[in-house]
Amino acid sequence: GRMRGVGWRGVANPAWGGVSVVQLTGHLEINDKQSKAINTMTAIKTILLTGATGFLGSNLLKSLIHEKYEVIVLKRSFSNIIRIKDYVDKITCYNSDKDELEPIFTKHSFDCIIHCATHYGRNDIDPINTIETNLSLPLTLLIFAKQYNIRSFINTDTILDKRVNFYSLSKSQFFDWMQMYSDSITFVNMKLEHFYGSHDDKSKFVIKMIHDLINNVPEIKLTKGEQVRDFIYIDDVIAAFIVVLKNLSYDNSGVINYHVGTGMPLPIRTLCEKIKELVGNTQTNLLFGALEYRKNEKMSPDIDISGLLNLGWEPVNSLENGLLQTINREREILDKEKI
Repeated sequence: GRMRGVGWRGVANPAWGGVSVVQLTGHLEINDKQSKAINTMTAIKTILLTGATGFLGSNLLKSLIHEKYEVIVLKRSFSNIIRIKDYVDKITCYNSDKDELEPIFTKHSFDCIIHCATHYGRNDIDPINTIETNLSLPLTLLIFAKQYNIRSFINTDTILDKRVNFYSLSKSQFFDWMQMYSDSITFVNMKLEHFYGSHDDKSKFVIKMIHDLINNVPEIKLTKGEQVRDFIYIDDVIAAFIVVLKNLSYDNSGVINYHVGTGMPLPIRTLCEKIKELVGNTQTNLLFGALEYRKNEKMSPDIDISGLLNLGWEPVNSLENGLLQTINREREILDKEKI
């Protein structure tokens, strides 16, 4: 993990309505009042994780195993497990498209469900698959969570406006459902800014840019690139999930929102030029203005990462550091593919 030190320190945090425990200092300093508060904190041990074969979920899975959580994975039978092949012997897997879901809940006692499965619906004509992954699956899990008294649910959300596409609409609709169930479950909604890192899907913007620039394509058509975005390296996103897990309190049901970003957004044009510079590409022409902006495109984000900062988390990877790690690893992957 990224958190410095090994001990625990109680930190007053109004967002949790009590004392939260943050892994910060190297020694224990807990008074009676704090120890009472800490008893309401429940050590999360067993987690049901969806989306473990994807980019975000696979990185989270590695970290959860490293942190000694017991992880039960719910995936689809046809999911490519290449990203988690080294961890399959350390987890229990079920297939959401083949296995009955209820027996999973009778067999395991879950402390928390983490929903990372996502369907972006990029090339889909209709939204059925997107609705299945982003709305139906988590809603089914929600119903079982209530039935089997699972006290916490961590959802992965998007910062996109719900009118942008099927994906953002389905995410927004699940958030509405979450609120209906929030009287009996502690919900944490992780609103993720644009996260990136090596082994991400090749269709994702940062990875596609890196590949095109490594391959010296003659030109890349882009919008004007004035829209401001927050790009956060995957390791910092995973560290945020771990900090939230360690601070879960069942005192207050309801929905707690955490915004996961660096808090230092920049224009997309700047990002593209930075990637080009770090790749060392002198040949590709970046055609800014060749494409129109998307409908309902937000030009600048409203970012407030104070909730996570209050838990003792902070992003530790600069944009340059994160991009360099990603570029170097992607270069190795592309070189291997050529052999």
